[in-house]
Amino acid sequence: MIALFILIIHSIETLAYAVRLSGARVRLLASALSLFNVMVMVSRLSNMMQQPFTGSLIDNAPDDHALQFVEHQFRFLIGSASLGTLLGIICLPTFVAIFSRAIIHLAGERGSIPALLKKGITFDYISRTFKHLRKPSLSYLRGIGIRDIPIKLFMINIVITAVYTIGVLSALYASLLVPEYKTTAIMASGLINGIATMLLIIFIDPKISILADDVINKKGNYSDLKRASVMMMSSRLLGTLFAQLLFIPGAHYVAWFAKFIA
Repeated sequence: MIALFILIIHSIETLAYAVRLSGARVRLLASALSLFNVMVMVSRLSNMMQQPFTGSLIDNAPDDHALQFVEHQFRFLIGSASLGTLLGIICLPTFVAIFSRAIIHLAGERGSIPALLKKGITFDYISRTFKHLRKPSLSYLRGIGIRDIPIKLFMINIVITAVYTIGVLSALYASLLVPEYKTTAIMASGLINGIATMLLIIFIDPKISILADDVINKKGNYSDLKRASVMMMSSRLLGTLFAQLLFIPGAHYVAWFAKFIA
C-alpha cells in the first residue's frame, strides 16, 4: 500500500513536466502553470500523508534485526519511486493530450479549479478521456544527442531527485541508528525535503519555464521544449536509482547531524 502511494506520488511529480508541454502546445502558459501548481500541491501533500505510514514500518520492525528489516523495506519503496517515474515517462504522450484539453477548459472556466473538477468528473468528460490515450513513441527521443543534453542541469536534477526521494526514508532509518536522538533525526526529514524543493525551484523550474516562454513568443520551437522535458524526466529516473546508493550514507549523515545539533 505504501509502495503504491509512493509510485503515484512520483508519477505525478514526473507528469508535471507534461503540463508545461501542454501549455506551450495550446499557447495558454499561465493557465498551464495554475494546473502545474495544483499538481505540485497534490504531490507535496501526498508525500506528507505517506510519512506516518512509512514511519509505521519503524514501529513494527523486529527488535533483533530492525536495521536489516527496515533497509529491505525502504529499498523496496525507493524502487517504487523509480517505477512511478518510469510510468510517468511512458504516459507522457497521453497526459500531454489530456492536459492540453484540461488547460483549455480551465481557461474557459476563467481559472476556476473547482469548476474544472466538477466538469471533469462527469461521465461525458471521463469517456472523452479515453479518446486521448496515446501509445509511447520513440519520436519523443528523436533528435536528442549527447551534445544536446545540458550536462550540468542534468546532473543537478539527478542529485536533487535522489535527495528528495530518500529524505524521509533516510531520516527514519537514522532514528534507528541514533535512538537517543530519534525525534531530532525524524524531524530533519522536513528540512531535507524543503531544501530539495528549494533547489528544484531555483535551478530546474526556471530553465524549463523559459523554454516554454520561448515557444509561446516564437523564439524557440516546441521540439526543443519536448526534448528538454524528456531529458529532465530521464534525469529524474536516474535520480531515483541513485537514491538507492545515497540512502544509507544519507541516513548516517542525518544521524551525525542529529547528534551535532542535539
